[in-house]
Amino acid sequence: MGFFIFLCAIALILTVYIGYRAFMSEQRLFSISNPALFAGLLFESYQITKSWKNIGGIFVGSYLLSLFSFIPGGNNGANAFESQVAIWPYVFLFIYATLFGIGYKEKVTAKLTEGITLLLTISIIYWIFDYGFTNNLNWFSISVMAIVSLLSLISVVHSLTMIELTRRTRLTLSVWSSIILFAFALDNIFRVFNNPSIESSNLSQALSISLQYFLLGVSVVYIVQNYMLLAAFLPSKNSNYKKDLKEGKNEHIKRFSNKQVNIKQSLFCIVFTMIVYWLNYTYQFLPRHTMVWLVFFTFPFIINAVITLNGKIR
Repeated sequence: MGFFIFLCAIALILTVYIGYRAFMSEQRLFSISNPALFAGLLFESYQITKSWKNIGGIFVGSYLLSLFSFIPGGNNGANAFESQVAIWPYVFLFIYATLFGIGYKEKVTAKLTEGITLLLTISIIYWIFDYGFTNNLNWFSISVMAIVSLLSLISVVHSLTMIELTRRTRLTLSVWSSIILFAFALDNIFRVFNNPSIESSNLSQALSISLQYFLLGVSVVYIVQNYMLLAAFLPSKNSNYKKDLKEGKNEHIKRFSNKQVNIKQSLFCIVFTMIVYWLNYTYQFLPRHTMVWLVFFTFPFIINAVITLNGKIR
């Protein structure tokens, strides 16, 4: 405890110093988009843990470790400090997501169901069409479309029927879900960080950008985990690949539920998401990456509300 208090004291001194240097700098080193990012991160962390105490412990630990990014390196120029401050929030974010993913591996690697995979499948189809991926067809895009169509068909058929979910099917659908989530994560990161500065935007743009940062914060805790699930299929040095591959497969199979989803709920998912995505495709209310993550974020609440309301009516 004494050593921890000592570290906190050092961190406080460094924080004050960093704040002072940032305040005196001619550059804008901190963006007001960062609070939205951290708000999404903490919101989803609480949804998983239901414990602010545990979240606080990981937060403090990540903060202390992130301060190591200020250790002087090879770049000791005039703008070295400014560069370190600019990347500091994202160093913290990476450390937090990694520690949280390790500490809550079972909860972060949430049980997948036919319904969740169906939601992801409809979303990737919308994403492909809205992106314009089908406009310039070549051998590569046709091959990708063929694979996506096959896996989408498997997902839709299983969500609308009572066909048994074998180990092979669960493995296929789990890997398919991880690929979709990781693709969306990369696209989301790229799009969010290519937004104009929130400080120079009008109110409407600022609200849209803040929402994007919030949803990115929500998704961060899953990005690292899905990467690790996919990385298990890649060979690495000084390891038994066959053993690692078997463990990776079992991890995917274990996290995919063998329970069948309600077919009516699957139909509701298809109708609801297709209407939302069609409206956004037509009127462009939000950027596609924002709409996709907004649907991911809100649909569980919507389907639970529908189930509750349906139960009360009955």
